[in-house]
Amino acid sequence: MPTEPDRTEPAKIELSERELRDITGYAAACAHRALPIFEGAEPTDPRPREALDAALAFAAGGRRTADLRARAWAAFKAAREAPTPAAGDAARAASHAAAAAYLHPLADAHQVKHILGAAAHAARAEELALAAPETLDWARRHAPRAVTDVLARLPDAPAGGGRVGHLLRELDAALRV
Repeated sequence: MPTEPDRTEPAKIELSERELRDITGYAAACAHRALPIFEGAEPTDPRPREALDAALAFAAGGRRTADLRARAWAAFKAAREAPTPAAGDAARAASHAAAAAYLHPLADAHQVKHILGAAAHAARAEELALAAPETLDWARRHAPRAVTDVLARLPDAPAGGGRVGHLLRELDAALRV
């Protein structure tokens, strides 16, 4: 008889609303650094900017609404439709920023992507646009305490994910020292 696979759920972690708002604000600030890359390629597409605006509204005390989630998905769709890889990563950064508001209080390595995904995609957009790659260093220097406190409760960033995954793990390691 085959054995059942282990389906244990990740442990829950403490996650305050203030931490969630601080993490979302941080993710939006990271993504905002790459927004000109997207808007330079797609000047009439407002979806990534709208996702960042919604993320910032939540970070400032707004409600976590279906509209916020819809804007995150819209920015993700903009990323898939982007004319260049750099613009795509810039839009993904905005999508991750809005989605950061939906971080789950689980000790799961995947949650690290919700915290640092915006920074990693913004850094990759800069690399691809041949811009000075400064976002990763900026993200390291500007991470609020909520980011480092919550990361300390989570496993290290997961393996994989190509260049963006490498950038994510690099930032994760830098923020845990």
